Amino acid sequence: MNSLDLVQVLNQTTPVTRFVLAFLLIGSIWSWGIILSKILLLRKINKESETFWKIFRRGKNVSEISTACETLRFTPLVPVFNAGAERSQASPGVLQRAIQRASAAQLTHLEKRMNFLATTASVAPFIGLFGTVWGVMTSFASLGNASAATLRAVAPGIADALIATAFGLFTAIPAVIAYNHFVYQIRNVGGQLDDLQVELLAASGGDTA
Repeated sequence: MNSLDLVQVLNQTTPVTRFVLAFLLIGSIWSWGIILSKILLLRKINKESETFWKIFRRGKNVSEISTACETLRFTPLVPVFNAGAERSQASPGVLQRAIQRASAAQLTHLEKRMNFLATTASVAPFIGLFGTVWGVMTSFASLGNASAATLRAVAPGIADALIATAFGLFTAIPAVIAYNHFVYQIRNVGGQLDDLQVELLAASGGDTA
């Protein structure tokens, strides 16, 4: 049984298929860059968020917590806490709006480039399918000019066509898995921001001095 020679198949691809493969390859590289950067960022956020909550629980006042959190650069809990601390003497309504604006800004920052992953996950299979359809059309068009309609005559064209679908799936599958994972992680961060809002509002209502 002959094994698949990917290099030979790529060498036999048509210009249209090569363009499709190049486009998918660029999308895949870009997606992996986003995936790796998000993984590293979310790991730092999770680690620093745990540290923040320990500091927050042990802190006796706002200034002490703010000072202890100065080394935490990645968790969005710190900017939201600082926004609440600046309005700690304001009315609960003003304090709540300040915290909500800061939380929304932090979540928006975390969601940057997520649209590209979602777009890649949904579009890449169709781009691969386009390459496949074009390859099949080309293969059958050339078969019509062949002296004999044999499997050997049509096989290279079919392989050329199907590799585009394979590349499309190769690009889309990691993107959709990563997107769903990141959405879950960002929702967890959003939940922590909501918890922090409740804590700050409760502290403001209980101690207005």
